[in-house]
Amino acid sequence: MSTKPGKRGIALFLLFVVLFVLACTIGESAPTSAPAFDPTKAALEFQATSMALQLTQSALDAQASQPTPQPLQPTSQPATAEPAVVAPAEPQATPTQDVEALIQSANLLVYENTDEYGIGMWTQDALDNLGIKYTQTGSYSGRFMEYLNSGTKYDLIIVNAEAKDRISGEFWDVINTRLTRDKAALIAEVWYLDTEANGPIGKILSKCGVRYQKDYSLADSIYWWESTHPVFTEPNTVMPLLHYNRYWSNQTGDQIRLGGGGDAVLLAGLAAQKSSQEAVLASCYDGRVIIQTFSDHDYDAADIIPLWENYIHYTLKNHFLALQ
Repeated sequence: MSTKPGKRGIALFLLFVVLFVLACTIGESAPTSAPAFDPTKAALEFQATSMALQLTQSALDAQASQPTPQPLQPTSQPATAEPAVVAPAEPQATPTQDVEALIQSANLLVYENTDEYGIGMWTQDALDNLGIKYTQTGSYSGRFMEYLNSGTKYDLIIVNAEAKDRISGEFWDVINTRLTRDKAALIAEVWYLDTEANGPIGKILSKCGVRYQKDYSLADSIYWWESTHPVFTEPNTVMPLLHYNRYWSNQTGDQIRLGGGGDAVLLAGLAAQKSSQEAVLASCYDGRVIIQTFSDHDYDAADIIPLWENYIHYTLKNHFLALQ
């Protein structure tokens, strides 16, 4: 409950004080006999009393008009600063993305000698489908050697010697240097290992981890031994070459087997079940090299061209990974 007096109580108290003072003044100055009534004096006293009451009331009104002081609120703490918003980092290109860009800008040297036969340049078709630039020498082996001996670096060297002209001897010495020095990739379609295996190409076969097994004359069904390997699945899914149309009447290919050393993976062969021999396709050099010992044109272009696209993509990918 509030202990402050009300406005009416204060006014009555002040009136009482004024009347008391007047009474005392009158009592002190009053003669023993009753004074005569002085109307002027009474009026002045009444006026003074009225003014006192008015002043008192004005003071009370002024006090009431002032805003009631509000209790002090605790000083609020400064707002906690929001943590700085860090913009999300830009997604970094994955190694795969980087390699794909490098594949598209790769530099290739191609020897493909079916040009004079008019039966189609299927390796060239595969390269055109992939949109990769290349230098094609056709069946001009001398020109091919000139490019090999030039100072130009090639990411991938392709030797598609399906027709009966051969890339042999010192060619493989130069290619072997490229494999070692530049970590170049290589795809070699060679059906004539029976006459070349002990020559300079033998250095590449030995490092690969494969050896010549035996010759075979006529095309036959080829089975995938590693069906989930990227050679058969990226960027195309390619089915086994079970159906054939024999274009070459003899010396169509060779069989290879695993040899000592190297990291060769036998990918496909003439036998339905995988074995350490009867292979006609292998990968090695950490995926930079593919050795194919059967002839393309004994099979359908619709199967062979996508397979070559996979060869090219796979070897280039591993070439660039090796450089990194």
